[in-house]
Order: sequence, then structure tokens, then C-alpha cells
Amino acid sequence: MIPADDRGLTLGDGLFETVLALSGRLVDWDAHLQRMAAGCQVLGLPAPDAAGADQLARAALAAAGLGEGRAAVRLTLTAGSGGRGLDRPQAPAPRMFATAAPAPAPAAPARLVTAAVRRNADSPASRLKTLAYLDNVLAREEARAAGADEAVMLNTRGELACAAAANLFWIRQGRLETPDLACGVLAGVMRARVLAAAARLGVAATEVRAPEAVLEDAEAVFLTNSLIGVRPVAAWNGRSFPASPLVDRLAAAA
Repeated sequence: MIPADDRGLTLGDGLFETVLALSGRLVDWDAHLQRMAAGCQVLGLPAPDAAGADQLARAALAAAGLGEGRAAVRLTLTAGSGGRGLDRPQAPAPRMFATAAPAPAPAAPARLVTAAVRRNADSPASRLKTLAYLDNVLAREEARAAGADEAVMLNTRGELACAAAANLFWIRQGRLETPDLACGVLAGVMRARVLAAAARLGVAATEVRAPEAVLEDAEAVFLTNSLIGVRPVAAWNGRSFPASPLVDRLAAAA
């Protein structure tokens, strides 16, 4: 049970990672733990215990009966219990737990709309997977209400940032482009794999600060995260995108 004074519950003070499990194998597990540890350093929290995290993840899979097939394991780290107000205890005692759920692969390309909710690129939290995810929740709800699968989020400067729960990529003039982390973007584990795949394939790739209008000139658009892998986009704000052999190549290489 999570106590009522847990700072993750009361203030969103903490981090989480969502990891794909394939028949019990935790995909890119070390990369996820490294990102959580880097986030802890930014937040001033102790890094997670790697062995303890591994035990929690495997216990969550077992408890959910998900030893086979595709599953999502969520590892949550909170700042632990604290008193009333914003100040943490002098010696925080973080609390860590894990859950697991089925994670079927996407059945079709995604349909996107641009959300009105903006990311604050000037906030350190915009580049971390914190427990304060309400902006993403609202953006996704906006997309669903519009009949889309996912939202494109701009930052407060009007630059492309990400989707509500994915990194954003597009192909323009044969080049692969994705928003720079400075736009308020999470350093996605699958994002890094796609950029590395592009380098191996000799595909020019650039991290950019770009307005939404660049998607009008895009030849293809796709999303990435650890659960969906590389998911092509079929439409954005009513504009259709054809299937792209280059996206398929990147997906296979990542």
C-alpha cells in the first residue's frame, strides 16, 4: 500500500519508466535504469537500486501471469513520505514499486492531431519522465475527442516537441528529423535506437528546432516509444501520409 503522505501521490515528486517485456525479457532494461538514475540526479534523489528494481520488475510480471508474450512493466520511484508542504525530508527515503500489464503491439498506423496543450521547454521536468504527467493526459484526451489516436504537442515557443506518449520523427527531403531535446523532449530509449539505426544505414538525421509547419512538407511521419517501437503515422490534422520504405528500414534496423 502507498501511504497517503507519499510525495509521488501528493506532489508528483518522482519518476517512472515503462519497459517492454518479451516473454519475460526486459528490453533495454539497462538503458531505462540509466535514464531513471540520470533523472534522480536532476531531482536530487538517490539513484534506484538496480538489483532491487530487477527483482520488482520480475515479481510484477509473475504476479500478473505475464511470463509469456508482450507486457509493459512500469517501474515507479517516488521521493517517499513527507510532511505537509513542498519541502522534502532532510534525508528522503525513496519508495519503488513495479506493475505489469499486457502490451499488444499497435494494429495500425497512428492518426494524429495537434493538441492545444503546450510543453514548457524551460522546465527541467519536460525532459524527464516524472510522475506529473497531467499535460500529457490532457493532450491525449484532446486527441481522442477529435477521433485521433495520439496528440502532437508543441512547446510554449511554438516548436514541435513530441506526442503525448511518444517521440516524434518525420522524413523531409530524404532526411530524418526529430525535435531537439531542448524543445522539451524526453530522451526516449527507442528514439536513441532509431538515431543509431539511421547512422548505421547512412541516413542523414538531424535534431531540430522546428515549427509545426514543417510537417506539411514531410514525406512520412512516425512515432517511437519502448512499447510501440516504430509506429508509422497515417494522418496528421487531416493530411495523409503514404507508407514509407525508409520508415520500414529504420524500424527493422532499430
